[in-house]
Amino acid sequence: MTATAPRFGPSPVVRLLLAATVLVGTLIGTLLAGASPASAHAALTGSNPRDGAVVATAPKDVTLTFSEQVAMGNDSIRVLEPSGKRADKAKIRNLSTGGKVAYGVDLLPGLPNGTYTVAWQAVSADSHPVSGAFTFSIGAPSATSAALPDQKAGGGVVGVLYDIARYAAYAGFVLLVGGAAFVLACWQRGASVRPLQRLVVQGWVALTAATLAMLLLRTPYTGSGKLADAFDLGGLRDVLETKTGAALISRLLLLGAAALFVAVLFGAYAKREDEDKGRDESEKKDLTFGLAIGGTVVAAGIAGTWALSEHASTGIQPRLAMPVDVLHLLAVATWLGGLAALLTVLYLAPSIERAAVRRFSGVAFGSVVVLTATGIYQSWRQVGSWSALTGTSYGQLLLIKVALVAVMVCVAWISRRWTAQLGEVTEAEDEAKAEDEAAEADADPEADDPERAAQLARQKSAVATARKKKARDADPERSGLRRSVLAEAGIAVVLLAVTTILTSTEPGRTQEEAAKSVGASGTQAATTEPTGPTEIKLPFDTGGQNGKGTVRLSLDPATPGGNEMHVWIYNPDLKPMDVPEVKVSFTLKAKQIGPLPITPDRVTVGHWSADPVQIPMPGDWQVQVMVRTSDIDQTTVDKNIKIG
Repeated sequence: MTATAPRFGPSPVVRLLLAATVLVGTLIGTLLAGASPASAHAALTGSNPRDGAVVATAPKDVTLTFSEQVAMGNDSIRVLEPSGKRADKAKIRNLSTGGKVAYGVDLLPGLPNGTYTVAWQAVSADSHPVSGAFTFSIGAPSATSAALPDQKAGGGVVGVLYDIARYAAYAGFVLLVGGAAFVLACWQRGASVRPLQRLVVQGWVALTAATLAMLLLRTPYTGSGKLADAFDLGGLRDVLETKTGAALISRLLLLGAAALFVAVLFGAYAKREDEDKGRDESEKKDLTFGLAIGGTVVAAGIAGTWALSEHASTGIQPRLAMPVDVLHLLAVATWLGGLAALLTVLYLAPSIERAAVRRFSGVAFGSVVVLTATGIYQSWRQVGSWSALTGTSYGQLLLIKVALVAVMVCVAWISRRWTAQLGEVTEAEDEAKAEDEAAEADADPEADDPERAAQLARQKSAVATARKKKARDADPERSGLRRSVLAEAGIAVVLLAVTTILTSTEPGRTQEEAAKSVGASGTQAATTEPTGPTEIKLPFDTGGQNGKGTVRLSLDPATPGGNEMHVWIYNPDLKPMDVPEVKVSFTLKAKQIGPLPITPDRVTVGHWSADPVQIPMPGDWQVQVMVRTSDIDQTTVDKNIKIG
């Protein structure tokens, strides 16, 4: 009877899992592309002039202060006139001193009055693009036709593609490292199993392709947002000079070494594993040890390319955080990648020894211990407080990740129980079956014909493989283990997705620090730039006809000594309002100084000024403004202002 060799491929369940992985990666890119600017990492903590400020005269420059180091080019800060024309000299100045991170751009002379728009874009120290915009006014607010970019930095189609590539890179790293570790540490005979070989090679291909894609997309991702700029050689050259570009190039070089490692593992090592059965084990152990050491060095180097360019490289304790991050990534890859390898073997390989599954169980437990220890440190470093754990997007995502890990551990405990019930399929049994088949072939009268003998051998091998698969599928313990491992793998896909989103989310510690620099009104706190112009607004109502309005008072530079004071009065429609009389006084009650009376000069309709206004010392001064709207209707309003 002629036997037909069965064709083996991924089962529908495995195909569904792979499809889910791709779908999750696409969803990650879409979600991250639609995220708000709060998902950035460096935060704008101050500016001069401040957002919404109205200054009496045009400032010499515009300065921005950030929560952490950023990279900026000469076009990173653009100041636009109300007409949309550039108002800056397009040359960035680095004003950082000590722990303060600040950049500025000089303004052109002779700027007209009106509302100006400041648009900025930078790359934070952990490689993620950040951008924003705000306005200030000279003289008085006005309409503006300044056009801003339609999308935030890192958004749009380029952002989606970049985030998918980032997810694919993590997934490829997990499969490459975890699959190879599974072979060397748990099932050395698996080096010659084709499905396992394909899994590891596919991991290498995914990581290499994703790294190349990220390198090409880096220019539009951090700049224009135009997909065509991915092939801009000038932009690529600029990327290679950045920390992220150097990390991606280093990763590609290390992947070359990883390709050599994979070739040896599934070539010479797998061949020796087949040929050395029954021989001296010492040489085989030496080769296994050498591959393990070399593979660990290459894997740690690849993990280091993330640590050197992302979260771990900035913030507090970076020298400790980077090696901890490497250990964390290696533990994740060993656990999740080994899980994917075990799932592949259970579904596609004819058999696997119970001892190999038990060895993986021990390796997985060790990985979880390392993962927990490094994760606790990273959580403290990135979150910093209990309030940030529950009150920031980073902390909430971290809680989801912890919950997923806990669920995975519970499912792994179920898998461990199934492992204990597995029937042992030993290498000796496989060899005995092979010897029986060989004896049957020798007894076959047609075995003298080499071509016929080869055909019979292939047929019997196919039948034997089919028999093993049938016996494997009929084993309830093995089926139970497959289901529990498949559940673990499904959770792992979601866990990897949450981890990828975490790398694109501003750490909770940074979010809280940035929030502290923002006042309750939502504008930047005056303490970030204590020597700039200060402005207050005071609504008033004299009680008579047309007696309602708002006083806006500006004091520049709001320091002891001579100051320039401007007063504007607007009616409820925010139009300039002329009144017969305006008087101002300053009182420092803490020192019993004042009131110091000032009568400003009328400049134009609704605008008065006085220069100089002498303020003798710093402090919390009370400003009183008397407004008279008719011969008999007048009122006095007051508000405190910080001087110095």
